Amino acid sequence: MKIGVVMDPIGSINIKKDSTFEMIWQAQLLGWDVEYLEMNDLSIDNGIAYGDARSLTAYQNADHWFDLADTRRIKLGDLDAILMRKDPPFDMEFVYSTYILELAEQQGALVVNSPKALRDCNEKAYCAWFPEVCPDTIITRKSSDFRAFLAKHNDIIVKPLDGMGGASIFRVQAGSPNVGVIIETLTKHESTYAMAQRYMPEIVDGDKRILMVNGEPIPYVLARIAAKGETRGNLAAGGRGVAQAISETDRHIASIVGPELVRRNIMFAGLDVIGDRLTEINVTSPTCIMEINQAYGTNIALDLLKAIEQKLVG
Repeated sequence: MKIGVVMDPIGSINIKKDSTFEMIWQAQLLGWDVEYLEMNDLSIDNGIAYGDARSLTAYQNADHWFDLADTRRIKLGDLDAILMRKDPPFDMEFVYSTYILELAEQQGALVVNSPKALRDCNEKAYCAWFPEVCPDTIITRKSSDFRAFLAKHNDIIVKPLDGMGGASIFRVQAGSPNVGVIIETLTKHESTYAMAQRYMPEIVDGDKRILMVNGEPIPYVLARIAAKGETRGNLAAGGRGVAQAISETDRHIASIVGPELVRRNIMFAGLDVIGDRLTEINVTSPTCIMEINQAYGTNIALDLLKAIEQKLVG
């Protein structure tokens, strides 16, 4: 197998926590050739999708974890598979890259996750397709809508649609003197959409990440416990990860979302659950592989690669 990995600069990652590096490492253990690409290495020339790729060799060494060969231009469609692992923000540059990857898909490569799905399934907004398992949620530009939602629930979470890692997520309570400025900041004075959800007090027990491989949940989840004085459980915001067995409620949510992920060719996703409610569906570059592996001896990256291999061989 020959796979390409589109990712953020590899020199900036922490290999002990980085899910993309673990995918690269497991692919290398399988004997697969790995081609390293950043988003600005992708291009189209007369209808052909190309990448300025560098062959990658990975090492389990925190002081020297990779070597890259010289750059050469390849046809992306000649790769067996491409892992799209570029982190958000999900901006127009990200969207443009999915056009190139969709062309590569048409020209022979399996792209994980599907470029069309990456465009269609915004990680915040996609929850609206599953209202039966989500907290009360609105997506709007209007200040009056947010204020009415706050008046209804008294305690809400407000967040942008294009962020990651807990960035710009606000807890807003009735009577807060900062309601106006928070709404103005997130909607840029009603010129961009934002989301609000009912605050879930169960967040004290963690914001759980359920990892889905080809529509099926991994049997363990990572509960991300917020740091003292914080609302956000995100690890990037100082949260603490606690791996635990998946609950029946988690399995129920996964059983509802999983078939839709398969239908949309989303082979790897992360469902975020607070209490018994689904709050986000992460499809761009889900993480938490390493924390679960270390706690339970799983090999989630290998599970994903085997699912990719199975899909390729039919």
